[in-house]
Amino acid sequence: MQQIADWLDKLGLGQYAQRFAENDIDFDILSDLTDQDLEKIGVTSVGHRRKLLRAIANLKGGEEITSAVAAAAASPATPRAADTAERRQVTVMFSDLVGSTALSARMDPEDLRELISAYHKCVAEAVRRFGGFVARYMGDGVLVYFGYPEAHEDDAERAVRAGLEAQNAGPRARAACGEQQHRDLTAWLG
Repeated sequence: MQQIADWLDKLGLGQYAQRFAENDIDFDILSDLTDQDLEKIGVTSVGHRRKLLRAIANLKGGEEITSAVAAAAASPATPRAADTAERRQVTVMFSDLVGSTALSARMDPEDLRELISAYHKCVAEAVRRFGGFVARYMGDGVLVYFGYPEAHEDDAERAVRAGLEAQNAGPRARAACGEQQHRDLTAWLG
């Protein structure tokens, strides 16, 4: 018990040596103590309990302390990482096939569907190349996020580059639809 008394003296908390002795607390069970245990044996000062718990944790020489000591040592005023939200910037891009409504009057519905599908595929390829995320296909349009689920420092620039490349998706979609639609769409899509 003298070792505990000496240890408490080094911490400047020698006044608790008698309470530790009365409760048979030695170095073997010191690491099992919780904030509640310290309070029960008469360490009423919150500051002293925190100081003791930190000193107990340091005694283990960097080993992981028990969850009870860790929970007791954690300050209730400091939020845990899981309790805090992270604010991130997200760049949203929407790309659609211009003039598709007028085009629908000129084309067979199956052919138009094939054209829109090819357009979606071309835009999605451009978006993926620049690290974007296709959130949703909406009719002839594509809703895209940059900065979600993975953020980059240059997400806005990536969105612009993907948008510029997506401008070429119309002619590529036209070529993907085949030769018959190619003649019909040449004037329309440029």
